[in-house]
Amino acid sequence: MLARLGHIRNWIFDLDNTLYPANINLFTQVDQRITDYIADRFGLDPVAARIKQKEYFHARGTTLAGLIDEHGTDPHEYLDYVHDIEMDVLDHNAPLVAAIARLPGRKLVFTNGDAPYARKVLDRIGLSESFEAIHDIHATNYVPKPEPAVYAGLCAAYDIDPAHSIFFEDMARNLKPAKAIGMTTVWIDNGSEQHADQDRGFIDFTIADITTWLHEIMEDA
Repeated sequence: MLARLGHIRNWIFDLDNTLYPANINLFTQVDQRITDYIADRFGLDPVAARIKQKEYFHARGTTLAGLIDEHGTDPHEYLDYVHDIEMDVLDHNAPLVAAIARLPGRKLVFTNGDAPYARKVLDRIGLSESFEAIHDIHATNYVPKPEPAVYAGLCAAYDIDPAHSIFFEDMARNLKPAKAIGMTTVWIDNGSEQHADQDRGFIDFTIADITTWLHEIMEDA
């Protein structure tokens, strides 16, 4: 397997539901905080707030993008609120730490969240020293994945050649722009997103568990 990936020099990872299992429901807490924020901000009941939240998410890539565009929401205030969650469901993941340490080349996190939240997550998992950089939503000027421009921005910021890069994501739609610029793509099919697109040509690998897969590809290294 590693021979097929011998050209890879840059290992790029999404954060939520990618570097930890979706079934621990950490991001469910964030999702609920987003609903609560909208309900409080606009005086909506929980059902109406949820509808508004998901409308923004599906149309804009993140709820935050819609709130900024239509209501001028302060992104720092919003992100501080929605990321104020308990991290006790996260455990140190020694096998994943070891697998990422063995990968040849550069390693980065590319997230629609922000770096302070990402650092808290990585610290709990044991990955706080594993990545060269966290390219977050502040770095993209609040334009989220899957907007193609933010992938180009990532590559420009870190002098990354997409043809020598691999991107791991639980949201399949966020892989399409990566594939379009030449990245190898890995969809983590863990139940956090149902892949509705009939065109799977932009997905190179579909896996269920990132730790297992990384160890498998390194077996012959």
